[in-house]
Amino acid sequence: QVQLVESGGGLVQAGDSLRLSCAASGRTISSSDMGWFRQTPGKEREFVATISRSGATKNYADSVEGRFTISRDNTKNTVYLKMNSLKPEDTAVYYCATLRQWYPPVGNSWGQGTQVTVSS
Repeated sequence: QVQLVESGGGLVQAGDSLRLSCAASGRTISSSDMGWFRQTPGKEREFVATISRSGATKNYADSVEGRFTISRDNTKNTVYLKMNSLKPEDTAVYYCATLRQWYPPVGNSWGQGTQVTVSS
């Protein structure tokens, strides 16, 4: 069973950048499609970005297209989310997950999440 640990969240100002990391252990994630999701209080968890097992295919939510970039390094068993031009509405807990379904994206194994707070 894979364990996922997110890191890199924090408090930033609008317009700033952050890079989130998701380190996997327990098994390799090279055979797994991966995704980033986010959740704010009172709302359902929403899809942010997904990346295929090879890294060749990436999908983004409309709200982050052009600002966020998902990537992976299978040699490090890690997935990343680079977030540029952050907005207050990006404030959320961000989770990474292995996917059990590519589209629509459905997570399987989840990390504990990392908080991102963007002040205006």
